[in-house]
Amino acid sequence: MSALSSHRLVGAAARALAMALAFLLLAVPETQAQPISPGTSIATPAFRISMGPQTGNERENVSSGIQILAVMTILTLAPSIVFLMTSFTRIVIVLGFLRNALGVQNAPSSQIIVGISLFLTMFIMAPVWTDIQTNAFEPYMAEQLSSKEALAKATAPMKKFMLRQTRTSEVEFFLGLAGTGPTSISDLPVTVVIPAFIISELRTSFQMGLMIFVPFLVIDFLVAATLMSMGMMMMPPVVVSLPFKLLLFVLVDGWHLIIRSLVQSFGT
Repeated sequence: MSALSSHRLVGAAARALAMALAFLLLAVPETQAQPISPGTSIATPAFRISMGPQTGNERENVSSGIQILAVMTILTLAPSIVFLMTSFTRIVIVLGFLRNALGVQNAPSSQIIVGISLFLTMFIMAPVWTDIQTNAFEPYMAEQLSSKEALAKATAPMKKFMLRQTRTSEVEFFLGLAGTGPTSISDLPVTVVIPAFIISELRTSFQMGLMIFVPFLVIDFLVAATLMSMGMMMMPPVVVSLPFKLLLFVLVDGWHLIIRSLVQSFGT
């Protein structure tokens, strides 16, 4: 396309846009200013911004808005609370180690592992959540407790559960980082208990994963040595060892052993 043709197209587009704007301006009805008589009342707007002192009702509305904001923040952090403050972390890591030790990449799938971990977490945490509902949530809904008292009563069972699974060395480590001296168990802040619990859970889950890996690793060594002695160096040992690992896992009822060990590791 030549430069002249492009200039003509741009000019035509500009003229069309100008005509459209003129049409819209003509289509809008004109509003005439009406004179205001002395007796005419003017309606006040529904919403206003006041810089003066607030009344008691407005303060209550602000307090309610802050509470709603706090609830929305808690709902946003709910996945992190479920993942890091319950038994979910240990379960999902151990099941992931089990899948890698077996050598199967997609059986069970990640969705199944997460689903199993969630339902086992619900089973293990059921007494804790029942305690929270009975002593904190229901009295708060019945207006027998304030929000601060309900939060304190809801935190106590979770804190007790986490401390039961947390090593003393981890708690002392985070107390030292926080610059806090020796503290009784009842006075430990949640900001110290939660990271200590997470580190303890990671350590415990990796220890259980190591114990799961050992028997399957022995099978891999035996299969690799057998293939080397037979001169089958081009045969991948993983292909041959996978059926033997699955056979061992089925014969010892591996799923029952793993799930029972996980549940009993929390003292339930």
